[in-house]
Amino acid sequence: MTASDPTNPAQVVAIGETMGLVAATRTGAFTVGSPAMMSFGGAESNVAIGLSRLGHPTAWIGRLGTDSIGVMIRDALRAEGVDVSWVRFDDDVPTGLMLREHRTADRVRVSYYRRGLAGSRLRAEDLDADAISRARVLHLSGITPALSESARSAVEHAVTLARRAGVTVSFDLNYRAALWSPDEAGPVLRWFVQRSDIVYAGEDEAAMVVGDGTTEHLAKKLAALGPREVVLKLGVEGAYARIDNEALRSPALTVSAVDPVGAGDAFVAGYLSGLLDELPPAERLRRGNVCGAFSVSVAGDWEGLPRRHELPLLEGRDNVTR
Repeated sequence: MTASDPTNPAQVVAIGETMGLVAATRTGAFTVGSPAMMSFGGAESNVAIGLSRLGHPTAWIGRLGTDSIGVMIRDALRAEGVDVSWVRFDDDVPTGLMLREHRTADRVRVSYYRRGLAGSRLRAEDLDADAISRARVLHLSGITPALSESARSAVEHAVTLARRAGVTVSFDLNYRAALWSPDEAGPVLRWFVQRSDIVYAGEDEAAMVVGDGTTEHLAKKLAALGPREVVLKLGVEGAYARIDNEALRSPALTVSAVDPVGAGDAFVAGYLSGLLDELPPAERLRRGNVCGAFSVSVAGDWEGLPRRHELPLLEGRDNVTR
């Protein structure tokens, strides 16, 4: 492990699971000899990379196997400028793995191999209280508490540490049907919403916590649970937010979509970047949508995330920059 830099502590600490990724490079089901590329992805580490590329010191905490996939993930995160000082390695179980196919031109299918593997072994003892208490933001998602009892206890403990230190808690519901049912997820997600400062959700995810309703109704009911900022991610329609009791809409950018996976994480990275830069709410939402547009324009979970100097690139009308 590398030592963290005490003179430049992480502004954002993200905690969760990161897995290896085998992604098909042509359309269709996996068959013998199908071409594919090796990468990795995880909701929280995607956000960490996005923030790092935008110039914010960021750390990721999680568990990996000592296999080549785990080492690849650690080294790649470090190369992206993400602090991996508190990553823990397991000798006896491997790193989880995802397989991703473009089953048809416009339908992506992802298969997960994670149960009982390194990421699910996260526990409260893996967390560094000082790293969390010195951060400006703790970022979590609803994936981690679904992995195992110990992982759920870990992120609950992280929330307790952050709130005790006055650190902003950022929580993305990020429901995964393969991990738990809506009935199982609803009460747990509600617990995190009640203890978070910023909450992101899709409309279906929000309905698991507060019941069905219009976009405006969902945002109001989530905000009533305690968060001061609620952001509903609406895909091609952009985002709707309720921030300090003020309603805002921000349209998505029009781009040619190549890969939708990771767009929500890109939005969160852009939004948190705007928060750290102390931008007003409308500009934070706009930056989130810009980062989401970059993400869907490139294949991969995080590969298309922009660097700060690239943010204005999608604002112009010319498709060639000279």
